[in-house]
Amino acid sequence: MYKIDNQSRIAVYEQIINQVEKYVIAGILIAGDKMPSVRKLSVELNVNPNTVQRAYTELERSGVITTSPKRGAFVSDSGATELRSIKKEQSMKKLRIVLTDLKLSDVSKKQILDIVKEIFDGGEQDD
Repeated sequence: MYKIDNQSRIAVYEQIINQVEKYVIAGILIAGDKMPSVRKLSVELNVNPNTVQRAYTELERSGVITTSPKRGAFVSDSGATELRSIKKEQSMKKLRIVLTDLKLSDVSKKQILDIVKEIFDGGEQDD
C-alpha cells in the first residue's frame, strides 16, 4: 500500500506522512483503523525504523493518528475529520482561483456547468 520513491527530493518520512494523509482523505484509511507497526512498515518499505517512527510522531503531533503503548497506532477520529475538512477548504480555494481564471478567459458559465455536471453525473451531459 505504501511506496517510497528513492529518487524523490522529498524526505522518506514526509513521503510516508503524505501517503497516510492521502489515504485518510480518500477514505481508504478511516477513523479507528490500525496502522502497521513501525517495524512492519520499515521492513515493508526497506527503511530505517527511526524514519517510520519520525513519520508516526509527526502524524500523531498533527492529530491524524493516535498511539497507545502495546496496542499500536490508529487513525484518530478527530484527525481524520479535521484532515478532510482542511483538504476540502484548500480545494475550494483552488477551485475559486481556477473559476476566476476561466471567467477571465471568457469561458461561459454554461461550459463550466457542463463540466461540473459531467463530473458529478458520471459522464452524462444534457446537450
